[in-house]
Amino acid sequence: MSENDKKKKKLAGLEPAKVFGFFELCSSVPHGSGNTGAIASVCEEFARERGLRCVRDRLNNIVIYKPGTPGYEEHGPVILQAHLDMVCANRPGDGIDMKTVPVDLRTDGEWVWAEGTSLGGDDIAGVAMIMAVLDSRDVAHPPIEALFTVDEETGMFGAKGLDPSLLCGRRMINLDSDEEGVFTVGCSGGQRMDLRLPVEREPRGEKTAAFRLTVSGLLGGHSGAEIDRERGNSHLLAARLLSAASAAVPELRLDSLAGGSFDNVIPSRTDAVAVVPASRVRSFRSAVDRTAADIAFELSASDQGFRAELTRLDGKELPRRPLTAASTRKLLSMLMVLPNGVRNMSMDIKGLVQTSLNLGTVRLGRKEFTCGSALRSSIGSQKEYLALQVKTAAGAFGAKVRSGAGYPAWTFLRESPLRDTASEVYTELFGKKPVIYATHGGLECGILSDKLGGLDCVSFGPELRDIHSVGEKMNVASVGRTYRFLCATLGRL
Repeated sequence: MSENDKKKKKLAGLEPAKVFGFFELCSSVPHGSGNTGAIASVCEEFARERGLRCVRDRLNNIVIYKPGTPGYEEHGPVILQAHLDMVCANRPGDGIDMKTVPVDLRTDGEWVWAEGTSLGGDDIAGVAMIMAVLDSRDVAHPPIEALFTVDEETGMFGAKGLDPSLLCGRRMINLDSDEEGVFTVGCSGGQRMDLRLPVEREPRGEKTAAFRLTVSGLLGGHSGAEIDRERGNSHLLAARLLSAASAAVPELRLDSLAGGSFDNVIPSRTDAVAVVPASRVRSFRSAVDRTAADIAFELSASDQGFRAELTRLDGKELPRRPLTAASTRKLLSMLMVLPNGVRNMSMDIKGLVQTSLNLGTVRLGRKEFTCGSALRSSIGSQKEYLALQVKTAAGAFGAKVRSGAGYPAWTFLRESPLRDTASEVYTELFGKKPVIYATHGGLECGILSDKLGGLDCVSFGPELRDIHSVGEKMNVASVGRTYRFLCATLGRL
């Protein structure tokens, strides 16, 4: 590599060099969910250059096979698994098209982040560590089946569509966790719920005023990891502000409501346009301002950045055919009564969310309003009950609900030789025991355990913060420790 090439490497000098080198390689191409062709090709080229057998399926899932090192050839294979796709989040108005532009990496030596967008450490950190093992000549390990799946963030479609005959191993290390020293050994099942509400529009009429309401500044986050942190949901806060305004000004009519990109992400920004009689502008503003002040106080400990901004529109920005007042009330009333957030906490594992719902996306079209929610639960009957609640509440307003394909829970194994071995290695390396944990988030381990009978599985990873958001960052030292632990565990298996 030339000196000019070295200067171009934004993570040069970080250790382990191989891991951060492969992290930068994978980050050099766009790889949002549904846009994984380029990164799958990167993985194929990586395998070809090292003479490793590689299979790429029609979904862009990748499996790379590496024989065991001397003395380990006859040991049972180990599956190392991570996903190639990322949640693409960026600051509104920056104009960054993450379908065509890769992340712009930054580091201060302690943390790695991306300028203006999410980082994709979930789960390129895991991909990079697996690639480093495959590339290494001095890491002892049994035969490896490296599985890189796609579209995990939008429904785990890669894992769902994977041909299980590609894998022989029945021990799997998943590298899709984001808290160092925590072994995830179980996860919730879940499903997507899409709601469609018919709406009616009519001409705006004279002597009216139009305003854009923007709810922003919220932390957002992953609905499986942060749903219990009382962070504001921008869609529901916008509905609350508009409902308060509608109570003060019954003639209020909604023209647009939009926000969110993924059902499993707590939304941080929502934009709406509302029309009110020109004579009622003061009442409208007063109701919004008063409610916004209440919300700001309520979120002062969990979401201090909350903002609700009103901008008066004119000229070409004025809507032509907003919703009728009746459709507006129906839409806002439905949002106000739909269940959301934490519904049940586990009585077996302290602090574990057992059942929850997250309203992640909203779109108001010409003839219908649509929204998407992510439902999670480690108890099947509670998942079904919450789904029924959503259907009942939505149905009362004439909306139809479609449940997407769900994914199974990953059931905790009381006896797990892999977990025991990994725990022993971790304790020897760091002088303390790992935390054994079940997550409210969904992991591909549940799907793969269902496909691969008798799978013994554990998930761990380095410290990542604020994943799925512009504030996402990855701790450099934690990556080093996690990779060291991974290599030591492979040597013990």
